[in-house]
Amino acid sequence: MIVVNSVKDLREALGAEKRRPVGFVPTMGALHEGHISLAERAVSENKTAVVSIYVNPTQFNDKNDLKNYPRTLDEDLDLLRQVLRKQDIVFTPADREMYPDEDKRVFSFGNLDKVMEAVQRPGHFNGVAQVVSKLFDMVEPDTAYFGLKDFQQVAVIKELVRQTGSNISIVACPIIREPDGLALSSRNRLLEPDIRKEAGIIFSAISEAAGMIKDHDIGHIASFVKSTIEMKKDFSVEYFEIVDEIELQPATRKELMDRGRSYFGCIAVRAGKVRLIDNIAFPL
Repeated sequence: MIVVNSVKDLREALGAEKRRPVGFVPTMGALHEGHISLAERAVSENKTAVVSIYVNPTQFNDKNDLKNYPRTLDEDLDLLRQVLRKQDIVFTPADREMYPDEDKRVFSFGNLDKVMEAVQRPGHFNGVAQVVSKLFDMVEPDTAYFGLKDFQQVAVIKELVRQTGSNISIVACPIIREPDGLALSSRNRLLEPDIRKEAGIIFSAISEAAGMIKDHDIGHIASFVKSTIEMKKDFSVEYFEIVDEIELQPATRKELMDRGRSYFGCIAVRAGKVRLIDNIAFPL
């Protein structure tokens, strides 16, 4: 694989038209099996795969979260060498390469950036849109791959592509989980050991909740999820919402849910000092 850290070198490495199609996997590093599954799919479906590793400061509203975010570049490159081919590219830009000037663009995504994560992390999705749009311009991929763990982010990026008129195809890939059901996340390595042992309760609770939708209304289901998870010491639910996959409009009553749409239960949990998110399909 080829490792580059400047846009100039990236474009030279991408080079000739014969290297298309290009599949792109943007990451913030601290790679795990979920990221690797995205890279493997990009490799299998494209002549050239590009993986970026960049911790984007504009999507962090908490400076301590940015400071503590795990950075493991050498380990990440070792993992990618196992799946990328000699023609594939890893792009590892510095802040000055991504933001030579302050990015003052403000995006609007309707309801998509007004619920759930957007409420808890003001400005987060504007920062995501800033960096993803920059990366798309730099890489010029045919297809970009994202994990469905970041369910709301996938919806925002699809809308970003629609608004910009881009021809990039956005592929949402299934969540990869630990044996106890915990969704793989770079933040998992920050969990204290005792809390990590209990973290499977998140997936267990939302899985049981998904099976309750036929016989119970949403208020009852939400109360069940919250009480089940918060029985564990140092676990607290920030939000649990059942939303449609298009507009992310939270459903308040079961009878108001549109049977022509798909719904997902989305959750954010504070597990000690670490914030975890997850989601699961809610079949009607």
